[in-house]
Amino acid sequence: MENLSGIAEEEFLYSKIVSRIENQIKQNLLNSGDKLPSVRYLSTQQGISISTAYKAYVELENMGLIEARPKSGYYIKYLPSRFSKTPTVKPPLKKIEEVSVKEMISMVYRNMTEESVLRLSRSSPSLNLIPLARLNKSMMEAIRKSPSGNVNYEFLQGNLSLRKQVAKNAFNWGGQITENDVVTTQGCQEALVFCLRAITKPGDTVAIESPTYFGIFNVMLSLDLKVLEIPVDPESGIDIDYLEQAMNKVDIKACLFVTNFSNPVGSCMPDDRKQQLVNLITERKIPLIEDDIYGEIYFGKSRPRTCKSFDTEGWVMLCSSVSKSLAPGYRVGWCIPGRFKEQIIDLKMMHTVSSATPTQAAIGHFFETGRYDLHMRNLRRELNTQCIKYTQAIASYFPENTKISRPQGGYALWIELDKSINAFELYQVAMGQNISIAPGQIFSTDARFTNFIRISFGISFSDIIEQSLKTLGELIKNMIK
Repeated sequence: MENLSGIAEEEFLYSKIVSRIENQIKQNLLNSGDKLPSVRYLSTQQGISISTAYKAYVELENMGLIEARPKSGYYIKYLPSRFSKTPTVKPPLKKIEEVSVKEMISMVYRNMTEESVLRLSRSSPSLNLIPLARLNKSMMEAIRKSPSGNVNYEFLQGNLSLRKQVAKNAFNWGGQITENDVVTTQGCQEALVFCLRAITKPGDTVAIESPTYFGIFNVMLSLDLKVLEIPVDPESGIDIDYLEQAMNKVDIKACLFVTNFSNPVGSCMPDDRKQQLVNLITERKIPLIEDDIYGEIYFGKSRPRTCKSFDTEGWVMLCSSVSKSLAPGYRVGWCIPGRFKEQIIDLKMMHTVSSATPTQAAIGHFFETGRYDLHMRNLRRELNTQCIKYTQAIASYFPENTKISRPQGGYALWIELDKSINAFELYQVAMGQNISIAPGQIFSTDARFTNFIRISFGISFSDIIEQSLKTLGELIKNMIK
């Protein structure tokens, strides 16, 4: 027992040292080329074993933050100063007004499906980051435990075990809910559709982020809804003052925001701003649909809170799934719709009757056994490392005037290029090299983001990724006028 305690303490100290050096590098307290203490000196200075000190340096090297030089020691490698400025916040070119989704749908991005294309445009985990063996084991164990083998229709509200696990997991984001508050869905997008249908009718206006995930445009179009775009700051999220002014001029029926690690900007609203937003929508009695699909993919020490955690009157409808964190193909999602629960259940009964029993049971079992927590710890560490490595490569190969977001979670880097660059033209040229990126035009209804691109770091960094980013950098340099 004493030995296990000692191992746990060493692990804690190792993680603490890695985190401290990482933060000093990102804050420019340690600069490129600075030499770090020797492994032996770090061991003596921090009161840890030499093997633990060495392990900390290896982890930082794997993250791309430091490099080992033969017979010389360890040096700082990361170059954050190149991109000390985040992308510009761009308010709408038009005055506050209602904009039809039909005006934007032609810009919606359609990704290539050929295996030969490197899809830097896809915001999801690569296959090697998904615990396939453990997922398969949970599926088999869930089937074996079920008297019917999970071939029967599921409860209308959803698998009870899964709903209990979602309620239990809500503790991490400040929620106090029970399984009775949760309705399962076929992925997060179905949850969003049900929520919108429950609180709007065709022709209504919904406030969304700008820039925002282009799939939202398809949802709005399918429901014949109008949108009003609210500017997003890369660090603090939506402009709440702008939203409040818009509410005074436009009859907004609902809001749909990604408050934690929005796509594509990657912003995470601070808690005080989340509270401010909830106060505003509660006072106005305007429902907020909170898309929290990226909330579990955080790089900091703790999971960020949600707007739902500040909701005392049921006006926030939280939607999420495991599509971005665990199993995209399982299509397991849920919503916590507050005062609108009965409307959501009625809509589910009319449209899907029951979510798929085997996948819901498998995900519920995956949560229950602790496999999800273990997987997420590994995934967050890998994605944080990949974010750093992608950023470092872009720093090395893209033009000097490039600006890049600094996400603390999620999958996306939002990149502002030279004003002369047309992102859609860049996309077309890059496709000629079998590299797919997401051009900025598809994330808004007007021309604000013509010189922006989104690059996702869900694919594990490799020589192929680095070469592709180098190729992109060369294409951009050749396009600058």
